[in-house]
Parts: sequence; structure tokens; C-alpha cells
Amino acid sequence: MDDTAALKTTPLHSLHLSLGARMVPFAGYDMPVQYPAGVLKEHLQTRTSAGLFDVSHMGQVIVKAKSGNNADAAQALEKLVPVDILGLKEGRQRYGFFTDDKGCILDDLMITNRGDHLFVVVNAACKDADVAHMKAHLSDSCEITLLEDRALIALQGPRAEEVLAELWTGVSEMKFMDVQEVPLHDVACIVSRSGYSGEDGFEISAPADKAEEIARALLEHPDCEAIGLGARDSLRLEAGLCLYGNDIDTTTSPIEASLEWAIQKARRAGGDREGGFPGAERILGELKDGTSRRRVGLKPEGKAPVRGHSKLFADAEGKTEIGEVTSGGFGPSVEGPVAMGYVPVSYAAPGTAIFAEVRGKYLPVTVAALPFIKPTYKR
Repeated sequence: MDDTAALKTTPLHSLHLSLGARMVPFAGYDMPVQYPAGVLKEHLQTRTSAGLFDVSHMGQVIVKAKSGNNADAAQALEKLVPVDILGLKEGRQRYGFFTDDKGCILDDLMITNRGDHLFVVVNAACKDADVAHMKAHLSDSCEITLLEDRALIALQGPRAEEVLAELWTGVSEMKFMDVQEVPLHDVACIVSRSGYSGEDGFEISAPADKAEEIARALLEHPDCEAIGLGARDSLRLEAGLCLYGNDIDTTTSPIEASLEWAIQKARRAGGDREGGFPGAERILGELKDGTSRRRVGLKPEGKAPVRGHSKLFADAEGKTEIGEVTSGGFGPSVEGPVAMGYVPVSYAAPGTAIFAEVRGKYLPVTVAALPFIKPTYKR
């Protein structure tokens, strides 16, 4: 990113500063990487209690059918994703991804059926391109609106329900991936029971001018603390969740990325609406015949983290390069380094011994099942 470019700020920017956050540029925004407690404590706070994250930099988009029939919007959006949106019930959310003609991933996203429209949340770095992509392909039948006046707050952790219940007692009725419009602090908000930490939790879309008020009300709970991007990254890594631009991008297919679970039966070969999305031939072919490489979990021996872009080898001498680490760091909950990367399928079985190059040395790494922690989603 051009250092001279003016950074955007989220509606919670002044709150971060008041809490002593260390701010860094991220996806064009001035964002909190950590607070005075530090990344390790913030990570463990989220795993054991509740953490509040500002994710307002992400794109919130409304896709609304010009016909007024939300099924038409679902059918239109299915042209861009290998996901069953027509079968998504009102008040439910689903993970998906835009694919390109090569069968690779343009971005990953969350899609919600809001009854009279679809609500789509996309990554910050991709949101302008995603909106342009949707407008280019869907404008004949749909209105595409990027919401510029909303904040997005994530409340994550085993005590998240308790914290949110202080503002709204109906929270206990929600299950994982449920979405409702609810009053928080007398403000109408869209609340989903979801998140990207591996823990139970919620994402709250709130009017920008009321976001700080809601965030402060949540932070008044003794079990809730503000958490920065540093801990958000280590939490999602332990949970085996992809970061767009690192673990998935326009060089990776959903099957290579081990994301075939997100492609429902209706869109697969023999399904009611087989294919019909960009790159369908490759993706359906890989679902049937497999692929040459896979995203896997990696557990390095010892305490030294193996970072992204580290090369992976079949041997301790570094003679046979087989892949690359895409995300890596220290996992506070597992008390050791964890990573993800791509290896040939012949090396993808959990327990396989390989090696990673770190500062000229070849460190032993074991292929591991994902996730590294047991998720606590409320099913």
C-alpha cells in the first residue's frame, strides 16, 4: 500500500485511541493491532471469556432484486458463487466465495437471506472489486448497494452470549448462523450468531453514528475486553480459517483450499442447479477427481513459529521443495507454533513428517488435522 495514501478510519476509531490501541495500516484503514494488554492476553481473553473486535473495515452490501422477489436475487447471485443461495432460509447466513473463470477464489464472503434482500459481507481489501464484480454481472436484475453508514462489531468468546444478553435478552434463542434484526441500546441492529475466531459469538451491524455507544455498552461488562487485529489473526489461525490474500486467492481453487464443505449438493454434479458459476468445469472436476495439492494444518516442532511464505520440503536437506506456508505464528491456546500451507496430496495426511525452511535451517513439521482447537459454535 502507498504509505502516502490517506488512511480511512472506522466509526470506532476514537474509541480505539481512547483505549490506548496501537494503530497500524490494514486494507487502507487505520486499525488497532493490539491494546495495552497485548496480543497474547487478548487472544486468551477471547478463548476464555469475551472479546470485542472492530471489523467495520469490511464491506456490507445489499443485493436486492428489481422484481421485488428475493428468490430472483438469490438466483442472480448464484451465477457468481458455487453456493446454494436459493435454499437459504430467511434469517440464515452461509459462507461462500466468488470464483473466477479459472475456478479460483476472488474473495470469500458471508451471505444472509434477509427476506426482501440479500445481505453480503465481503473482505475489506476486496470490497471495491467485489461491488464492481456484482454490478458488472447482476445489475440487469439487481440493485447493488455498498452500505457506507454502517459499522460492524464482532463479539466473540464463550461468554459472548452473556455479554450481549445485557443489551438483548432474546440472544439465547439464536443458533449458529442465525441472523436477526434486534434493538441494542435502543438502536436497530442486524445481529448474526457467527464470527471468525472458532468461538461462539456474534457480529453486529450497527448504524455508524451509534456504533461507539453500543461498543462501550458491551465493554462495560466485566467479562468483555477490546481485542485487536493481532489476536484476531492468531484466533482464526488456530481455528483453521482462511485469510483472503494469504491462504486463498486467485491462484487457489476451493477444492485445493479444502473448502468443498461450502459447496452444497444443489450446485454439485447431479444437483438441482449443477454448475452455472465461474470456473464450474474445474471445480466440479476437482470435486469428482481430486486435485494435486491441498491446504493442510502444520505443527512445527519446538517453539519457533514458521511464518507465511516459508518453503516446505520433503527432506531435512532442503533438496525437494513441495509447498509453502500461507499463514503461521504462535498459537497461545495450543501453547506452540501453528501454521497452514499447501502440499501435494501425497503429503497431506495428518501425521506426515515434512520440513520448513526458517532462516536457512530445515525445521521438522508435522501435517496436522484442522482446526487446531475445538470450535464452540452453538449449533
